[in-house]
Amino acid sequence: MRIRGRIWKFGDDIDTDAIIPARYLNTSDPEALARHCMEDADPSFAARMAPGDIILAGKNFGCGSSREHAPIAIKGARVGLVVAASFARIFYRNAFNIGLPILESAPAAAEIREGDEVEVDIETGVITDHTTRKTYQAKPIPAFMRELLAAGGLVAYVRRRTQPAGG
Repeated sequence: MRIRGRIWKFGDDIDTDAIIPARYLNTSDPEALARHCMEDADPSFAARMAPGDIILAGKNFGCGSSREHAPIAIKGARVGLVVAASFARIFYRNAFNIGLPILESAPAAAEIREGDEVEVDIETGVITDHTTRKTYQAKPIPAFMRELLAAGGLVAYVRRRTQPAGG
């Protein structure tokens, strides 16, 4: 699976309130949440980003509250994936549970610039910055987590595995 898009760069310690502010947690509808994605970090993000664009961040992305609304808002906005130097552990798991691709690469987070055109091979973890012609290696995603992504998240994965043959 390859994802290509423009980079939207954010710093360290982007918490779940910056990803989706608490004032919008009266719904879990992905489209409604998407309209406010990253609003407290960049108020223009949801209106200006294009489907498939990539969020790039520093360390500890998704820290704070354990709410699933944060990765749901990002996926609902049709962000292609999130690359960060590191993720808060609960955000990491929630992202895979809802089928949002994420990769860890501190060198990519440090060097790739906002607006660069980047292509990412999810399976190999190779990140290619087409603007600078540099490549980076992300930490590999474990095979089971790749299966969750391919299925569209944990619920879809479980449904597929428990559905009777021919049903």
